[in-house]
Amino acid sequence: MTQTYTALQWLFFFYLYSFIGWCYESAYVSIRKRRWVNRGFMRGPMLPLYGSGAVMMLVVSAPFQDSIILTYLAGCVGATLLEYVTGVTMEALFKVRYWDYSSRKFNLQGHICLEATLAWGLFTVIMTKLVHHPIETLVLSMPYLLVKIITIIITVLAVSDFTLSFKTALDLRDVLVKMEGLKDELDRLQKRLDVIIAFAEDSKEQVIQNTSQRADEMIESIEEKFRKVKEMIPKLEISEEKREEIAELRIKYRINKENRFQLSHMKDFYRKAMIKGNPTMVSVKFKESLEEIKKAAMESRKKK
Repeated sequence: MTQTYTALQWLFFFYLYSFIGWCYESAYVSIRKRRWVNRGFMRGPMLPLYGSGAVMMLVVSAPFQDSIILTYLAGCVGATLLEYVTGVTMEALFKVRYWDYSSRKFNLQGHICLEATLAWGLFTVIMTKLVHHPIETLVLSMPYLLVKIITIIITVLAVSDFTLSFKTALDLRDVLVKMEGLKDELDRLQKRLDVIIAFAEDSKEQVIQNTSQRADEMIESIEEKFRKVKEMIPKLEISEEKREEIAELRIKYRINKENRFQLSHMKDFYRKAMIKGNPTMVSVKFKESLEEIKKAAMESRKKK
């Protein structure tokens, strides 16, 4: 079966199954979320992981067409390897996971799990024995020139979409890194305020806040400390140098807070669409910052 396809036909199958995968995922997630979700890494109606998975299933199962068991096992192994490599690569590049199996039993680093592996094997059997045959017949019956024209048009659109989506994912990664840096800056600012208050109250043993606070908790705590310092200044003899330091800290805090707001409330269409289209997206290293961005994106959707 697989030896009869040209490179162009393989590419056509890849696009077709990417579209079918997008239809399935978007419908499934939309039903669960009770709202329309344009699922996937790209903005167009295409999920390349499904297209790659379908092509891979056809390739790895080709030598075992006479054995359902071997076809099943080949699908389990091939699809799981593809999912793992794709997941690890995307997380290394973008610092986020577009799917996460951490809550499932027998998972490996959240990228793959036994349940998904068994399902991939079943999908491979269904694909090779039921789904692909009528699709193969349809495609092979189409004029080759028509297949070529359609494939070229889709390739141009897909490459443009993927390029923008890839850049958007990198931009989102940079936003997460910057937000984490701003949180570290807030932590340093808070500790300096603690020191100023402790010395002003002649209580050097005051406990410094730990770094496990969320950014919103840290902001609330810092604002409370600024209010406390403001009340203390008329009552205590604070040097002009210390007053200038407090004023400088307040300016840094306001700039930091505004920067966090601007970063989390993204205006770029593609970044917002990527967040909304991947509601299960998670980040191990930048969990809090990603949740803040996702929350802002959801709030902007509700306002419309």
